[in-house]
Amino acid sequence: MATVRLLSDAELSAEARAVFDEIRAARGTDHVNDFWRALAHDPVTLRRTWDSIRAVMAPGALDPLVKEMLYVAVSIANGCDYCIHTHAASARAKGMSEPQFMELVAVVGMASETNRMATAFGIEVDERYRAQG
Repeated sequence: MATVRLLSDAELSAEARAVFDEIRAARGTDHVNDFWRALAHDPVTLRRTWDSIRAVMAPGALDPLVKEMLYVAVSIANGCDYCIHTHAASARAKGMSEPQFMELVAVVGMASETNRMATAFGIEVDERYRAQG
């Protein structure tokens, strides 16, 4: 259950409406996710977050599918159910197969386990890996 009321289109400020228009145009859909509807209470944060996510998720050295899969992995690690679902859907739309998703989840699970082990054991980073930067 949301901790803030999700704003309808009719309740948006002019600033929030402009961001929603950009979201719709960028995604080629009339649907605006509930995440953005929650942020619409604060148009400054809405704008900043939209501009940042648009820049970070744009094609670059990593292709958009890889970026979505990384977003899913971090969302799993952080326990964000909303982000897991929305970014898994986006990754699937960009071509992620079910075997890729299953492998991604396995890697996240393995990394989480070994991260906790290395932390619990207090293992220092091997010098040869520090030198590689």
